[in-house]
Amino acid sequence: MRTAATCAALALALPGIQASAQQDSAETRELQPLEVFQRSEDLLFRVGYRLATANADFCPQTVRASGMLIHDAESYGDPVAVRRLFGLHGDIGVQAVAPASPAAAAGIERNNTILTINGQTIAQDWPKTDPRWQRVFGLRDAIDGALALGALDITWQTPGGTIRTATIEGVDACPTRFELIDSKSNAAADGERVLVGERFPGLAYEEAAFAAAIAHEMAHNILRHPQTFHEIGWKRKLVRLSERDADRLMPWLLQNAGYDPQAAIAFMRRWGPKHGGWIFRKRSHDGWDERVEFIEAELATIEAAKQSRTDGRADWSMFFKQELPRELPEK
Repeated sequence: MRTAATCAALALALPGIQASAQQDSAETRELQPLEVFQRSEDLLFRVGYRLATANADFCPQTVRASGMLIHDAESYGDPVAVRRLFGLHGDIGVQAVAPASPAAAAGIERNNTILTINGQTIAQDWPKTDPRWQRVFGLRDAIDGALALGALDITWQTPGGTIRTATIEGVDACPTRFELIDSKSNAAADGERVLVGERFPGLAYEEAAFAAAIAHEMAHNILRHPQTFHEIGWKRKLVRLSERDADRLMPWLLQNAGYDPQAAIAFMRRWGPKHGGWIFRKRSHDGWDERVEFIEAELATIEAAKQSRTDGRADWSMFFKQELPRELPEK
């Protein structure tokens, strides 16, 4: 399984990433599968970062995020080909950067090569691991740890060979990571991550509708649904309520991230009829048309909540009412 390992776990979809010459040339030819995968990771990362940072003021816990996603050439089947394809000068490459993030402000761009982290060189201090995916997760944890303590010193090299160094301070984000999984077509939440398959149909939707799908899964993590059902076991009626709560929280998260909360309805109306034989007609879920009604009813509450602030955001930690009981029966 190939996943996206994030430095701070999250992303922001605003204009402003300066494309490299290599990226420009990719527009004039057919993309290779790894380039397609990279673009999907970039979309997921940007959307996730945008949702997670914009809602950080209302999450009960937060982490510090850099807005940078890394990957390890050695975790692929042909590391030499990966380094050549992305113009890397070493194993650890930048897979995505969130515009307006601390990493972007420092000048870090996609397909830069990470050389040192807090004075430790990748080549000498971070040797290859077995299994191969462990190194990038170790690096991610080291970066997160440095940001949690205050700042991260980082050195990188551009595809053209320029070496740069900067000190990065993180920003607050809700503690959910966003990872793209190969050979999968669904989206899910596990309590700490939102996992999206590379064949998930929502990746082809307009960004706001895709963001709605990600917000739904992120809502499960915010409301701690995976942890709850791990503790008490799967109970169909309660699962149905948890899905309803995730649907209803979805437009709140979109509103605060600058997306039109109506995108939650647009996603459901596009997804539901085509995929109605899947989760939307299971007895553990309401029908997609019913889910639209629940979301529509939530929009009025969001509008009222916005009046208590001057920044256009809606404080769901104060105004959102869960249907899933906070005190649940024991297993």
